[in-house]
Amino acid sequence: MTTWNGSDLDKIGAAEELDLQSERDDGTLRAPVTMWAVRAGDHVYVRSVKGPDGPWYRGTQTTHQGRIEAGGVRQDVTFREADSAEHAAVDAAYREKYGHYTSIVEHVLTERARTSTLRLEPR
Repeated sequence: MTTWNGSDLDKIGAAEELDLQSERDDGTLRAPVTMWAVRAGDHVYVRSVKGPDGPWYRGTQTTHQGRIEAGGVRQDVTFREADSAEHAAVDAAYREKYGHYTSIVEHVLTERARTSTLRLEPR
């Protein structure tokens, strides 16, 4: 597993939103999807409100690779399914970062959303 450099991790973690593009089988990138992302420890995570049925999430499952852009950082990434042991820290990170959106943040804290938690690893 490749790790983030500290500067990029800080910038991505502080960014309000992240643009994610998943890679198709032919190596081309899908259109970017803007979403929330959180930093928990030394990792970056995203979740689909619609869980594994979310269109952008399904796109990440084709090659498990893509590109993100946030906080001035553009990085090719690998999409790794987060272990359920990581979910509590990711929940806490979403609450801390986006808790001021009280009626919205709860949507990324459901069990359905948790099952789509992806760890973004630089490549």
